[in-house]
Amino acid sequence: MKRALPYIVLIVMTLFTIQLTGCTVQNHQQQGTAVGAGVGAGVGAILGQAIGGDTEATMIGAGIGAALGGVAGNQIGRYMDMQEKDLRNAVAASDAASVRRSQDVLTATFKGEAFFDFNSASIKPGGYTEISRVATVLNKYPQTRIRVAGHTDSRGSEAYNLKLSQHRADAVKNALTQRGVDPRRIETIGYGESMPISSSDAVNRRVEIIIVPIQA
Repeated sequence: MKRALPYIVLIVMTLFTIQLTGCTVQNHQQQGTAVGAGVGAGVGAILGQAIGGDTEATMIGAGIGAALGGVAGNQIGRYMDMQEKDLRNAVAASDAASVRRSQDVLTATFKGEAFFDFNSASIKPGGYTEISRVATVLNKYPQTRIRVAGHTDSRGSEAYNLKLSQHRADAVKNALTQRGVDPRRIETIGYGESMPISSSDAVNRRVEIIIVPIQA
């Protein structure tokens, strides 16, 4: 490890210098999307192994990066711009969906009743229509990770709502993979009633598809 340390430091300093040099000629948007991209997924995994040893997180991160590839740091903004435009167009005809963006993370939110009947994790026919629209966009932009998050209102027990929201998120993932989306890109989580966004039960019942770019 001691013999490897000078080489590790040299790699980090070189990449950091490249990152700073690149930022001087980038516009404001490119600078924002390039933050943290100086050490790419592959080199980051190598450094993580050398410094921290063989950890599960390092191996998983390296495996996903190697399998799916990524977007160069200074191209992420444009990549997500195009994906945002296509996603908004895909759901424009829907009164059950909305799209928002925070930096380079996209979130498509769907009203729960558009996907599921009361107390059910079986997707409704109209829900499959919405999922098909989103899947078309996700397949066009494969260099992203996806989190499907299920949310409920506060009626019923907390434990039951947590389980129901997880089942619903899993159902949406299955529908996406049936439409060609690589399952390795998708993780699911059920939040139950723990993350309300409104005093309205109808608004809190929702499914979110969160799209995050993979940096090369």
